Amino acid sequence: QAQAGWLQHDFGHLSVFSKSRWNHWVHKFVIGHLKGAPASWWNHLHFQHHAKPNCFRKDPDVNMHPLFFALGKTLSVELGVQKKKFMPYNHQHKYFFIIGPPALVPLYFQWYIFYFAIQRKQWVDLAWMLSFYIRFFLTYLPLLGVKGILGLHLLVRFIESNWFVWVTQMNHIPMHIDYDKNVDWFSTQLQATCNVHQSFFNDWFSGHLNFQIEHHLFPTMPRHNYWK
Repeated sequence: QAQAGWLQHDFGHLSVFSKSRWNHWVHKFVIGHLKGAPASWWNHLHFQHHAKPNCFRKDPDVNMHPLFFALGKTLSVELGVQKKKFMPYNHQHKYFFIIGPPALVPLYFQWYIFYFAIQRKQWVDLAWMLSFYIRFFLTYLPLLGVKGILGLHLLVRFIESNWFVWVTQMNHIPMHIDYDKNVDWFSTQLQATCNVHQSFFNDWFSGHLNFQIEHHLFPTMPRHNYWK
């Protein structure tokens, strides 16, 4: 599931086939049938992220500020001045491990993707999603039973969630986070991204998103070319 996530990311960025239409078609199959999520939902969130990375209220990836975490030096100081305290932020480096990586996919994404598809009447995406769950249940129900299949699904999403959050946060959250200052596009991308050392394991584990700077500057570039 984690590797399918990096694969759908490639198709979503139109970086596999030379024709955009082919990328869109296969993207719907990979994220819909192989992962059980709507392509329209991913496009809606991810394109906002690339347009304004780490810009509060414009990049949905930093919406956890300030309800769960205090992000960025500027926004954190603002919270301190206003004396707003939704959470014990001085302990967030401890509770991050509890409510960050483990909870995002199984507790939030799992229900929100259905809400998104139905609310926006994305019936084609919903059909692709249902095809994933039908295949999953038909494959494992005879082997595991109802409780077993629900447990397996929760376990897979739990592991995937940890994997996904560590990869996507390590190359953005340490960087500058603030309100949109309407800085030029090139500078906006650079101040919000950082790279993680290249290795065979890191490249595989992160879907080459350890080259986050290159990815944000050239989002349609095939991932195996980032190192160049």
